Amino acid sequence: MRDELILRRCFQLARLGAGNVSPNPMVGAVLVHEGKIIGEGWHQRWGEAHAEVNCLRAVSPENQALIPYSTLYCNLEPCFHFGKTPPCTDLILDHKIPSVVVSNTDPNPLVAGKGLAKLKSAGVKVSHGILEEDGLWLNRAFFTWISGQRPRVILKWAQTSDGFLGKKNERTAISSPAALRLVHRWRAECDAILVGTNTALLDDPRLDVRHYFGKNPLRIMLDSKGKIPSSHHLLDDSTETWVYGSISSTVQYSKTKFLQTTGKLLITSLLEDLKKANHAILLVEGGADVLNQFMETGYWDEIRVLENELHLAEGLRSPQIPAHAVLKEQFSVGADTVRIFTR
Repeated sequence: MRDELILRRCFQLARLGAGNVSPNPMVGAVLVHEGKIIGEGWHQRWGEAHAEVNCLRAVSPENQALIPYSTLYCNLEPCFHFGKTPPCTDLILDHKIPSVVVSNTDPNPLVAGKGLAKLKSAGVKVSHGILEEDGLWLNRAFFTWISGQRPRVILKWAQTSDGFLGKKNERTAISSPAALRLVHRWRAECDAILVGTNTALLDDPRLDVRHYFGKNPLRIMLDSKGKIPSSHHLLDDSTETWVYGSISSTVQYSKTKFLQTTGKLLITSLLEDLKKANHAILLVEGGADVLNQFMETGYWDEIRVLENELHLAEGLRSPQIPAHAVLKEQFSVGADTVRIFTR
């Protein structure tokens, strides 16, 4: 039970890196000596120090001598290879830490149990598999990135209680302020966000995180016929933007890139482009046609639906949840009910 409690603390720390470490995993580490936490840390930014490094750096000078008699807890297997930083397994051995507890082994072929094996061969007591399912859910984007060799695709929409996305050809506000803030948090935790032509035209969205905090994601817009005028927010060149389609004006852009692709190859090409750019989490916000395309082609991993008490009686119908989708989470935010589905 104590191991589970400390690992849950690792999960809490790991989540602090959401939106900043992708395509790396979110990782938290806790160092415990005789039931007392003497160090904590998390992976704060891609390419920078890992959780184990930050955890050991956080140990106060008076507790440094306790490190060789402590247990290190981590939600993911310590890295075994040289990447942007040196291997954390070597760090653990250098500090003579005698015991390590982790939730998940790292699926990266460069690690894949080798880190734990190295620790064991050096005499370190290793335990793993505790809260394994929780760890898989925490780092689901990373596991998709490694096992599927593509970004994790999250479909999201807001609907009324009677199943409508809004009124036809009219911008319709559905979500409560609290739910809107949650959506902007999701945006901050993603690498890229996508909308189709109709949504871009009708809603003129900014696709930023102004109601939360953190980085704005890469904005992606589908506009095969060049219908979106340069006066729209998505073409304001304020942040990195990809447009799959034609240039509709002579405006010179520095942060906006136009890409050409058509037909059924669009989603495949899009995901490949995101992979090449190291963008591991894609949030698809609509509209209905685009959402359905992702579901029909099978390119989805998660569906997030926000349902408000609002009743329209008519309008644009929301997409249907696939029959093989499984309800993973359900909770309330303001006047909205949030349901999260996985395969």
